[in-house]
Amino acid sequence: MAAVRVPPSACRLVAAGTLKTSPLREMVAATSVGIVDGNVLLDLCYEEDSRATVDMNVVMLASGGLIETQATAEKESYSRTQLGEMLDYAEKGIRKLLEVHQAALASSR
Repeated sequence: MAAVRVPPSACRLVAAGTLKTSPLREMVAATSVGIVDGNVLLDLCYEEDSRATVDMNVVMLASGGLIETQATAEKESYSRTQLGEMLDYAEKGIRKLLEVHQAALASSR
């Protein structure tokens, strides 16, 4: 929950005059996604990850910009269609994470 603690701290530093402006531009979140038994899965647990034919990590900004995408064909190659499907799953998961972060930030104020 470090990401939830940073924005209020940055606001306090700006209010105290320690910082001129907040260094935070927008929220960021990350997740894993992969293909296991022919199905795209989000947020792989260890058991799923160890069986994945494809494993992918995605880091995304709240605005939708991609910071990092890294996919590895562990056992079999994957298609452009599968890549798109994995990115779609990752984006949905990241959007949900960002919603939870925003709710936690709102409740911490």
